[in-house]
Amino acid sequence: MIDVAIVLGSTRPGRNGEAVAGWVHDLAVKRDDARFEVVDLAEYVLPHLDEPMPPILGQYTKPHTRRWAAKIDSFDAYVFVTPEYNHSAPGALKNAIDFLYAEWTNKAVGFVGYGSAGGVRAIEQLRAVLSCLQVAHVSAQVELSLYTDFENFTAPNPAARHEDTLTTLFDQVVAWGTALKALRIGDRHAI
Repeated sequence: MIDVAIVLGSTRPGRNGEAVAGWVHDLAVKRDDARFEVVDLAEYVLPHLDEPMPPILGQYTKPHTRRWAAKIDSFDAYVFVTPEYNHSAPGALKNAIDFLYAEWTNKAVGFVGYGSAGGVRAIEQLRAVLSCLQVAHVSAQVELSLYTDFENFTAPNPAARHEDTLTTLFDQVVAWGTALKALRIGDRHAI
């Protein structure tokens, strides 16, 4: 069994992401092939990247970085819940990704986006960023529209088809996360 973080990618007060992450988690915990936990960026007060050495070196000097690194390292895969702000991913999410390197590498990720266009532009940018960190992103993605999948732009009420897509996303993340866990374990034994 693998451990999957549902990463809530917004720290904005009044954010819709908490309810979206709750919806994702409620569906996830019905599964018996992985353990799921919501990881809320708001609980990890990360300043703008303030480590003196590049993250690829793993020489973290700040307590907030070490705490964040330990949390992210404890998972085998991720589902990012991300809004789209100005055709992009939230700065807080990009910053949180940039703090680390090895903790992300050789793991799987899926995306649940929300916004006026379903968060698709934020997801595409995150795919490019995470590719640089050797994170395998699955093809299934959930795109929630503020116009059709929310009541009054604030209360998520996803169309039924999104649950099917989310199930496919989970299937892919768990399969890839399991395969990559074996790869990471094999790498450790080869050293």
